[in-house]
Amino acid sequence: MTSLPNINFTRLGTLMEIEPGNALEEEGVLNPATARGADGSLYLYPRLVGRGNRSCIGRAKVVFEDGVPAKVERLGVALAVEEGWEHGRNHGGVEDPRITWIETLGLHIMTYVAFGPIGPRPAIAVSEDGVGWRRIGPLHFGYEEHLDTDLNLFPNKDVVFFPEVVSDPKGEPSLAMLHRPMWDVSYVRWPEDAPLPTGTTDSRPGIWISYVPIAAVRADIRALTTAYGHRQVAIPEFAWEEAKIGAGPAPLRIPEGWLVIHHGVTGVIEGDGFAPQKDVRYEAGAILLDANDPSRVLARSAQSLMAPETEQETNGTVANVVFPTAIETIGGEHFVFYGMADTHIGVAKLSIG
Repeated sequence: MTSLPNINFTRLGTLMEIEPGNALEEEGVLNPATARGADGSLYLYPRLVGRGNRSCIGRAKVVFEDGVPAKVERLGVALAVEEGWEHGRNHGGVEDPRITWIETLGLHIMTYVAFGPIGPRPAIAVSEDGVGWRRIGPLHFGYEEHLDTDLNLFPNKDVVFFPEVVSDPKGEPSLAMLHRPMWDVSYVRWPEDAPLPTGTTDSRPGIWISYVPIAAVRADIRALTTAYGHRQVAIPEFAWEEAKIGAGPAPLRIPEGWLVIHHGVTGVIEGDGFAPQKDVRYEAGAILLDANDPSRVLARSAQSLMAPETEQETNGTVANVVFPTAIETIGGEHFVFYGMADTHIGVAKLSIG
């Protein structure tokens, strides 16, 4: 039986908070992606929430002090709301980006939530330099008969690509992505229950994996938007994640396999599950996936590894939230960037083994 390596988070402080008078972020700065620029600098891509819970994705340069991320210099907006499918009803925009550098393509792949007319749907944008981003469209899940459903019927979040080519279930070299379908149609058909895919007996949101053949992507980058080989990877299992789980940063390759830092949620989700909740708690843990078959779980943390403790984590738009969304290796050390109560962005050092 494979064991999870010893993993510790050490908080280093708050990296970014709401800038007074800035209309783009008057309701929050949270859940950032990160990427290295062509100049070697590290850039942060936070979700910025304006009035009425309308979001865009910003861009800021990370400033270091004594080798540690300490603050940011704002550089404007990386991705604004432009497409009709990004305009939601009473809530909308582009949210919660994750960025993976795919070296074999020479591209940064940004996955984000487009909160549009029928709720949250994943979408993809690409960039060579981290400055100019080109949308290649909403993510489409190819139909697979064994599931007896169409994953495109359901909201989906927490999409993030692996940084290296892996094998899909048929052995074809592919880019893999984690995602989190939600068996919930309340945004458009309240209060109906959604039918579950064949073989799925638990309606709580969990982590799934899908694949895109790398040959197709090299032929046409737009192939990234159509995924196949869908498999459930993990569902809530322990008390600290009993309501739902979702993937965080891009999986990190370590000697034991693929390390996934994920979030777990407890509490009561009331009414429209896509509106800000008041009685929930987000904590962080880890899942270890097989290096050769990333749909297979080798180990996971029975207890959370990071829970809300500081003032910034326990008080905010949604209280009691730590929400990791990016990992960067700097000077041989790993740093995790995470949302704090939907109002601040924090940074922590991640120690493994």
